[in-house]
Amino acid sequence: MTTPEHILIVDDDAEIRSLLGVYLHKNGYRTTAVAEGKGMSEALEKGRVDLVVLDLMLPGDDGLVLCRNLRARSDIPVIMLTARGEDMDRILGLEMGADDYLPKPFNPRELLARIKGILRRAKALPGHMETGDAARVRFAGWELDIVSRQLISPDGVVVPLSGSEFRLLRIFLHHPGRVLSRDQLMDLLQGRETDPFERSIDVQVSRLRHRLADDAKEASIIKTVRGEGYILATQVEAGR
Repeated sequence: MTTPEHILIVDDDAEIRSLLGVYLHKNGYRTTAVAEGKGMSEALEKGRVDLVVLDLMLPGDDGLVLCRNLRARSDIPVIMLTARGEDMDRILGLEMGADDYLPKPFNPRELLARIKGILRRAKALPGHMETGDAARVRFAGWELDIVSRQLISPDGVVVPLSGSEFRLLRIFLHHPGRVLSRDQLMDLLQGRETDPFERSIDVQVSRLRHRLADDAKEASIIKTVRGEGYILATQVEAGR
């Protein structure tokens, strides 16, 4: 018998916690609902969580802080909820590593559809490298500081990364030696419906290669696999 996927709901609104808990349970998920960051940390320590539904406005540490801290040590998918719908809130949430963003009030059916989509994409991925609580990841002489989101060159120079470049590099670092298709990369990079202004994945990879001084014609770090996608062709080491 398949174990139901576990959804962690983090929202200080008791009515929303109750509504989502009941609705998701009826649709085949196991749920845990907590009101703030401390409860979220305790739930994550108790056992496997497959996806977090995280409210932006919380007492104590807000959703942005909690999402950033979670992303520094885990790739558990996050859907962020907020009563505010400004573009800046959406951008900040995605920059902190959220996979999707849903403004309140929302239709539970829409949230359910997004949960299913994100979990389906996660299952379709090849196996990944477990970095645990690693704060730094090293590859080909380079080092990525997960917490500060800084990329450090072999010469010790800090190379600036945009939010999408950081997320794309982390995707490759979690799947070294695995061919990732363009569709997989786009799904993981965005985790949401494609915005009309989003660049193609080929342009995103080209920009990341430029940051890594990895010549596309003779790429040694991120190689093109003709007709299939891209592969991180170097060893990866997780460290503290």
